[in-house]
Amino acid sequence: MADLIFIALAFFAITGAIAMIVYQSPMYSALGVLVTMMSVAGMFALLNATFLFLVQIIVYAGAIMTLILFILMFLNIKDEDLPKEPNKYKLIALGVAIMIPLNILVLKAISNLPSKDLSISDTDFGDIKPVGLELYNNWIISFELISILLLIALVGSVVLAKKRKSKLNSKED
Repeated sequence: MADLIFIALAFFAITGAIAMIVYQSPMYSALGVLVTMMSVAGMFALLNATFLFLVQIIVYAGAIMTLILFILMFLNIKDEDLPKEPNKYKLIALGVAIMIPLNILVLKAISNLPSKDLSISDTDFGDIKPVGLELYNNWIISFELISILLLIALVGSVVLAKKRKSKLNSKED
């Protein structure tokens, strides 16, 4: 059953990546990336990597994609504003032709590796608790410094946005 779920998730990940490349509309391309990110999150869940699954969902599929979609909607890009790409499909085919031999080489190298037990282990690898204990016991100073840096960046962006808004209002008067 896990193999069928993996195959389905891999199919959706590849389909989303192809959709991102092929569609001309930035909104459809962003939705293709979202499908790929959700599929990769499903693969992490299939591997019992709870932390990576949650990070993939919350950070990438949640925050990053929300930001990208917000920017795309804010810019309101019309079809006539998009650049013309007459050789797009030729370049995609060239990229595929270059990558197929490389992929075959990697698959041959993997098939020559000694076989190992690939069943999902019952250890705490990928769980949230060991990551949290490591983060808050051994890396607390770095964690707090990064949080302060992110807070400073947030305050700085608000200050810059207010300055820009006030300059625009003073020019209109």
